[in-house]
Amino acid sequence: MTKPGLFRILLALPVLALLACSADEGAPAAQAGTGKAVAGMADAPLGSGFDFYVLALSWSPSYCLVEGERANQQQCADDRDLGFVVHGLWPQYESGFPEFCPSRDPDRVPSQLGRNYLDIVPTMGLIGHQWRKHGSCSGLSQQDYFKALRAARNRINVPDAFALEQLPARIDAFEAENAFIAANPGIKRDGISVQCQRGLLREVRICMTPSLEYRSCGEIDRNGCKIRNLNLPEPD
Repeated sequence: MTKPGLFRILLALPVLALLACSADEGAPAAQAGTGKAVAGMADAPLGSGFDFYVLALSWSPSYCLVEGERANQQQCADDRDLGFVVHGLWPQYESGFPEFCPSRDPDRVPSQLGRNYLDIVPTMGLIGHQWRKHGSCSGLSQQDYFKALRAARNRINVPDAFALEQLPARIDAFEAENAFIAANPGIKRDGISVQCQRGLLREVRICMTPSLEYRSCGEIDRNGCKIRNLNLPEPD
């Protein structure tokens, strides 16, 4: 090889190294089940072993009314004034769902972990229950499951119609879905459902992929409430 040819190769080596680094930086951040961050969503570990999630947002005043004396008194205390709270992030199959799966992590969620999520999940009891029944089926550790739960909640803007200072006394289930779709562009018409009980709006359920993108979910949508003039109780 001539000296000029060798010189050109040596000049090209730094450029090739830079291109290799750039390709690595643009690669997906995780593979399913690794617990590493989903590409483009640094705080969302990627679960595995299921088809999609349901993010369940419970209207806390309805829970307190329906459950009455059986309701968690910490959640329903007079000074809480809670609106929508995270009921859970539930791994789902296209039909049905897994629950209470074997896990390397313990059933109990340590308080030093759980208390980091009390701003969106109102009680340690609910945090522990959601891990045992649902989080254990996510393919994630406790720590990563709750990171994914936080990231899913952060994706959702609660519509202005549900602001505590301007609550409507009643709302149609279809109108509630429309409000969430308008406040969160990308939610599929058949990827959201309202749950009702005793004439009350009880819950809003939104379907997401394991990487927390909005998606359709026919079974969840079909099982939603279609009632008009649902009561929307205020916090006590």
